[in-house]
Amino acid sequence: MKYQSLYRISVIVWMSVKFFLQLERFRRKSKHSWDQERWQKLLKKQAKEYKEKAIRLEGLLVKLGQFLSTRADILPKVFLEEIEDLVDRVPSFSWEKAKQILEEEWAANVLDVIDHLSDRPIASASIGQVYRATLKSGEEVAIKIRRPNIRKIIRADFQALRIVFWLMDKFTSYGKQLDLSRLYGEVRHVIEDELDFKKELKNGLHFKERYSDSPSYRVPNYVPEWSTKKVLVMEWMEGARITNLSYIDEKAIDRRELARKLLKGYLEQLLQEGQFHADPHSGNLLIQEDGTIVFIDFGMVGHIEARDALSIRKLITGIVLSQYSDVTEALDELRFLLPNSDKRQIEKAIQTLVTLFIEQDLTMMNEDTAEQVLKEVQTLVNKQPIQLPSEFAFLGRAISTIVGILYTLDPDIDLIEEGKPIVKEWINREESAGYNPKQLLKQFYARISSIENPLDRLSDEFTNHRQWEENLKKTEIRSKSMLWNKHYAFILFSLSFIGFCISLAFEIQSLFLPTVISGGIALLALFTVSAREKRLWLKKEKE
Repeated sequence: MKYQSLYRISVIVWMSVKFFLQLERFRRKSKHSWDQERWQKLLKKQAKEYKEKAIRLEGLLVKLGQFLSTRADILPKVFLEEIEDLVDRVPSFSWEKAKQILEEEWAANVLDVIDHLSDRPIASASIGQVYRATLKSGEEVAIKIRRPNIRKIIRADFQALRIVFWLMDKFTSYGKQLDLSRLYGEVRHVIEDELDFKKELKNGLHFKERYSDSPSYRVPNYVPEWSTKKVLVMEWMEGARITNLSYIDEKAIDRRELARKLLKGYLEQLLQEGQFHADPHSGNLLIQEDGTIVFIDFGMVGHIEARDALSIRKLITGIVLSQYSDVTEALDELRFLLPNSDKRQIEKAIQTLVTLFIEQDLTMMNEDTAEQVLKEVQTLVNKQPIQLPSEFAFLGRAISTIVGILYTLDPDIDLIEEGKPIVKEWINREESAGYNPKQLLKQFYARISSIENPLDRLSDEFTNHRQWEENLKKTEIRSKSMLWNKHYAFILFSLSFIGFCISLAFEIQSLFLPTVISGGIALLALFTVSAREKRLWLKKEKE
């Protein structure tokens, strides 16, 4: 059944609808008294169900689980802990199927190409699985084979994801924070590229050239002769996962130095190349005995457009020069701010955060005071209509993954301090744009001693923010009633959709017509209630 498109779509959409209804029901019941223990149990229950379905259905659910497992900014900790091992739980497919794919792609008998092959796959992922082999030429290689029917499965899953994103856009607050339509397009583009191993070959050759003169980093050689859309052949690379601390200690590798090296190698991808490894989890980063870092698996590669590179430069230099209007403007250019955001409040929040960071006032406060200050600053930002642009979704995931690995290697690493020399080198390359890097850094350190105490500004900023919130109250009250209508419409749509799927799946003709009729009546009732409430609001406004 899991290979049937309608079945997959029904399971994925219904699971999403059920999760949403459970969360809304809990929030309504906990409006006056929040039960944190019950909330954690609900999230854990949902995470378990998601993981079970992902393991059973495979396909896009595994990829999304892999994506979400590194996004602490999107999902709570209890959910992340439950799905963090999802990527390692993908079942393998049989050697008979793998052999059939190899011979079809190579148009040759496997024994004519391979001298020796591992009995079992050494890795099994959502898109393909990997075997260790020796070619007739004597070269030790890894052979990556695409899963049978994976393109058909992913295509059906994207249809389900499109429905889920539409429901989220229409009936949840995510529609205000994210451009879900563009995010869907970005996810689809990146993952469909990952299905074509010829594109991964091209990406791998690019990074091989990129690190050809870097003794600290390695990228495997590729064998284009035997690489196709469904098969990728590359050099076998010895090494352990970069988060294997036992191996690192056993080989007497300096963890702190390794973390600095990884930070430098990855920042260079972001700042110098405009092209970055979009899936840098620990399984795709190896450490060799001599401390060399190996980058593998370039199926997911992100790109930073030229226009965004200029805005990122403005963002960095704005922070360095304490020109926070430039920082806010850069965020706007990078499409993080929605049209109705209060840029003045955002600018002040950024200024306060950066100043606190520079002066290290947080280290001189007691723990409670520091936590309260950060909560207040976070409130300034969270109340604003800020979105994550779809084109930065994979960049954000990649950065959060790398940061997690860095803190695993060195819990005391100072990312800002370690990143300064790398950023300085990057700024030096931008002299042609009119910036003097020496003067830039000179002004930066001069500003540190002259920055006013940020704590003196906080009370004024919070007062201004509360005034801004007052201006939004009427709009929030007005939209509350319409939000309930959305919830009712969501439930009615869900029931109609389920009936529609059942009628198609089991060819129950008698159920199809009542489903359509009931859905039409429900929508008509919704529009009638909405129109009535709109007239009432207009009447109140006139009074």
